[in-house]
Amino acid sequence: MVDFWLRGGHNQAMPDRLTPEDPGSLRKERERYRMVVTELQTKIRELEEEIQTTTAITEMPTVVVTRPELHNTLMRLVNKIAMIVQAEEVLLLLYQPELGELAVLPPSLGITEEQAAQVHLPPEQGITGLVYRTGESVLYNDAINDPRASQDKVSLLRVRNGICVPLTIKQRDEEERVITERVIGVMHVCNKRYDQEFNEDDVRLLEMLAEQAAAIISNAQLYIELTEEKARLEQTFETLHAGVIATDANGRLRLLNRAAAQMLGLPASAYEGQLAAQVIPDEQVRNLLERSLAEKKELAEEVNAEGDRRIYKGETSLMRDEARRLQAVVAIFNDITEIRQVERMKTAFVSTVSHELRTPLTSIKGFISTLLDDTEGMYDDVTRREFYEIIDQECDRLTRLISDLLNVSRIESGRALDMHLAEVDLHKTIGRVLQAQQQYTSRHQLVNDIPEDFSTIEGDGDKIYQVIDNLVGNAVKYSPEGGVVKVTAEDEGGTVRLEISDEGLGIPERHRDKIFERFHMVDDDVDHKAVKGTGIGLYLVRHLTRAHGGDVWLKESEVGKGSTFCVRLPKEAQVPEQMSA
Repeated sequence: MVDFWLRGGHNQAMPDRLTPEDPGSLRKERERYRMVVTELQTKIRELEEEIQTTTAITEMPTVVVTRPELHNTLMRLVNKIAMIVQAEEVLLLLYQPELGELAVLPPSLGITEEQAAQVHLPPEQGITGLVYRTGESVLYNDAINDPRASQDKVSLLRVRNGICVPLTIKQRDEEERVITERVIGVMHVCNKRYDQEFNEDDVRLLEMLAEQAAAIISNAQLYIELTEEKARLEQTFETLHAGVIATDANGRLRLLNRAAAQMLGLPASAYEGQLAAQVIPDEQVRNLLERSLAEKKELAEEVNAEGDRRIYKGETSLMRDEARRLQAVVAIFNDITEIRQVERMKTAFVSTVSHELRTPLTSIKGFISTLLDDTEGMYDDVTRREFYEIIDQECDRLTRLISDLLNVSRIESGRALDMHLAEVDLHKTIGRVLQAQQQYTSRHQLVNDIPEDFSTIEGDGDKIYQVIDNLVGNAVKYSPEGGVVKVTAEDEGGTVRLEISDEGLGIPERHRDKIFERFHMVDDDVDHKAVKGTGIGLYLVRHLTRAHGGDVWLKESEVGKGSTFCVRLPKEAQVPEQMSA
């Protein structure tokens, strides 16, 4: 630049000729050159700073999509700012609406994380609050004596001087005119190096950088929040037991969660963006989505899924924009297989119970009618007594069935079972059960393998009788060819364990986890189907046993060879409070 000046490139007039005899003119001209050089050096320095600022701005990415990327971008930014304005500390503070204060956004330069964590400033206080409220930058070169800085915690970090500029989000129109402005925080730079002072040029450069930084921070935070919220929603959808399928207005998949993929028999994969008609193999599911889109209305229907062979209730919902234009259809598929199975079981249960009630009633009615019609004394006393015993047995059978039904009703409605605790002699109780059951069969040998002096326990005698009667009755029913039904017991100290074994049909493996569920019946083959029952016996056994603080389980079973059930009961009944009478 100076060489350009000396060659006459500058438009300022120069003397035609200087001579040694004119020293005053030489001194004046030398002074003028010195001033020009100083001015040019200042301009060069300003241009270099502007170049550095522009470089810093252009080096900052316009899109930041993750928190680590934002951290790294801000780290590069604060280092550039410190280099450009020769500052020792650089802080970014954002307003936190939930806390009502300005807090440091990492990373910072020149202070520790512990110091940064202590900087929490209300927007009404100090230089930070002033800049945040007004949106105007503040330059201070004497922090110790500046009354504004005395209220600011930033000034307590051994700050001599500094600049605070607003982080402003500016919305511009097509002609780059500012339409709206919003301050989201402030930028602090403190302590200019080499004991120098900050100046207005530094303020101007920082305002340029701060505007760019604010845009990056705001966009990044919005994008990150949306991305993280989307990830949380997707994770929620993935963990739902219900199948969820969403398509846009063009029939392209926006979501198909894991449960839906399992329902459709599809591998877990990313199907977003693909046509639903090409991805979904189940015709019923496709039709439900396509009809909801075409008819622009919400639909609901049952779907028998081809993928996992289960029954689903499919319901669609429409998503519209503010102009009520259809944007997407979301279908939720809830597995109702168990509900439908229970409904079928209930239907079968009603039919079975009707049969179970009718059978003893028919028998009672028949014998009563026979006795009433015997006006001539055809039947002797022995025959009449036999008839009375059969009627008595059938009445007991009805009583047990009605008692079972009442107990199921109490359990299903959440009401407590009435417990009447007393000393129970297991040997005698089991003996009575076996004696009663023996009257219904001549093919079975019922064995009470419990010593007469076996330990007594505390419990509800009627309910313990009911537990053993159900298990022995099942052992007899599911041994249609006869065999031995044996009841054994073991004293375990604080508890006793009963075992009821038979030589019957056994239980197929796939039913073993479900046999204690209400209305569950084993009907895999002709032999099992031939056995009549209500499907509530073992369900009641489990509840009555647990009402004493005990438990029941299937110890072993082999199809065609028989089963063994175990019951464990405490010697001192541990009745849950809600079950006590």
